[in-house]
Amino acid sequence: MTNFQKTQANIISSSSHPVPLEGELTLTRSIVSEEGYLLAVRTLDQKETYNEVENHEGVIQNYGQNQILIGALGERQALRGYSGIVPQSIKAGDELHILNKGGMIGKCLSPHPDLGPPMRVEVLGAVLVEKDHELKHACVQDFAIEWSYQLASSSPIVMVSGTCMHVGKTYAASEMVKQLSSRGYRVAAAKLTGASLIRDVRSMKEKGAIAGTHFGEAGVVSTTNKNILPMAKGLINHLNQKHPDVIVIELGDGIIGPYGVESLLKDKEIQKYTSAHVVAAQDLMGCWAAERMFSERFGDEIDMMTGPVTDNDVGIDYIKNTLGIEALNARSSADEVGSWMESQIFARKNKALQA
Repeated sequence: MTNFQKTQANIISSSSHPVPLEGELTLTRSIVSEEGYLLAVRTLDQKETYNEVENHEGVIQNYGQNQILIGALGERQALRGYSGIVPQSIKAGDELHILNKGGMIGKCLSPHPDLGPPMRVEVLGAVLVEKDHELKHACVQDFAIEWSYQLASSSPIVMVSGTCMHVGKTYAASEMVKQLSSRGYRVAAAKLTGASLIRDVRSMKEKGAIAGTHFGEAGVVSTTNKNILPMAKGLINHLNQKHPDVIVIELGDGIIGPYGVESLLKDKEIQKYTSAHVVAAQDLMGCWAAERMFSERFGDEIDMMTGPVTDNDVGIDYIKNTLGIEALNARSSADEVGSWMESQIFARKNKALQA
């Protein structure tokens, strides 16, 4: 390989969002080994599990051996997935791994038994993109929505968090968007924490959100506690430019974890504009612990609980009668969720305006 090479990618993964890439791409052997820089890699394995990747349009597709994929370098710390880092240096020919379904690339340090070994990839080179009339190393940060260190005002926010991964946060957030939109409200949506995937925001936009954004559009491949607040406030400010009646925000991963959820829930500026805290949970222990965390560490309260714990009356009765929190199932009681959200959000807004 000479210093520059042309290639046609089989998959441009969603971790490369929002860098504009299409057609034949230019690669270079000069690689910047930092989060957000794009690499072209060749897949080396044929996996039977965790063998899907989300492309730049948000569509999940299968992939296998000997395909060329474009993805962003990133660090991931996942309880139920692969965890890995960005190596200090990378050169063409090195072996790295695909760390998530968004096509994030890094060195896997901790696999997960349910997913099998991570997909190994051979580094072909760094992707170049034209910016300011010259070819530069493609990096998601160069095309990012501007960060902000202040949230001076905002439409009412509905914050959807969970006790862990895969407890129904995205379904609940999407259903809230659908229900409020169907009642005539202008709803904006965001996902502020997680590891590079755009399908969750895409789901909320399909349910009626007038605008949607996610941490990837702020130049973050995988969120951590580092600088998460200015990134989040920048995205909230961005959505407020659309003048929504309400902003529904999903926080990926769990309340406790490395993705930075706790930092957002503790922030007083964000709390000021949050009209409803919704927590999705798997079991009663998770409900109990979440209620304690909100009251003792965040100085706030949970307004509603949902998720698998509300699949029948056992969980619902405990949440309502022991914890004193509203409990509604987003699947079986969607209309009730919508009516409750409408009352909760706009009753608080009117009360705040009268204060």
